[in-house]
Amino acid sequence: MKDLILHNGNKIPTLAYGTWLIKNENAANCVKMALEAGYRHIDTAQAYKNEEGVGRGMKESGLKREEIYLTTKVDASLKSYKKAKKSIDESLNRLGVDYIDLILIHCPQPWVLYGNKLFRYFKENIQVWKALEDAYKEGKVKAIGVSNFAIDDLENIINNCEIKPMVNQILCHIGRTPVDVIKYCQENGIVVEAYSPIAHGAALKNPLIQQMADKYNVSVAQFCIKYTLQLDTISIPKASSKKHIEDNTKLDFTISKEDMLELLKMNKIDYGEDSFWPVFKEKTY
Repeated sequence: MKDLILHNGNKIPTLAYGTWLIKNENAANCVKMALEAGYRHIDTAQAYKNEEGVGRGMKESGLKREEIYLTTKVDASLKSYKKAKKSIDESLNRLGVDYIDLILIHCPQPWVLYGNKLFRYFKENIQVWKALEDAYKEGKVKAIGVSNFAIDDLENIINNCEIKPMVNQILCHIGRTPVDVIKYCQENGIVVEAYSPIAHGAALKNPLIQQMADKYNVSVAQFCIKYTLQLDTISIPKASSKKHIEDNTKLDFTISKEDMLELLKMNKIDYGEDSFWPVFKEKTY
């Protein structure tokens, strides 16, 4: 699996293991299975409440720290410099690491206001970003970015801060491909990460996607992950069983240009995407 290059020159693996909704007591085992299957990028967040387990799994894997790319995220409710800065140190302690490879602002708004057009938190996000910039300058983190940011959220950071975001992690899958945000990011040197590439499980029940996956003799999950990779984004699937964790790394096929164009036209398939993040539940398989 190839790497992408961040605008600071650091490499980032394009296939990441997602740990959302994995309980802390199960995280270590899941992370070890993922690393054994070949993943070298692990994605967690303060809000997932499993950083301790993720860090323990990394240690117990036997791999060297520098062999694993680790991402975490500042809780979306923390909208001040002081709170964000404190949370980064707390993440380092929970994870049991000397540095974090990538840290993101998890959302431009607290989750209860996500999508609200009136409360945008532009000034507050500048303060949070400055905390990330300082952590980056201090060597606590190797790269900094954002998550769920729209174009104007990104422009707010770019126009008012010193360091441009290196990553924007967004919801992206067949049936929901925010082409405008992806294009803006890629034209501005911001790497895009696609979370929930299997559409919170909805893709597994979609007959058209199943038909296209059958055409390539792959599973729906493999097909969906490959779709996001061929958009030149980083794909972040999650699974909890050893078989599915392993299967999600078997991506030695190419979706044709014609099929990619057809997939880009697909209508919304995710029953949860219009809900607030805490409300919908991702299907674990």
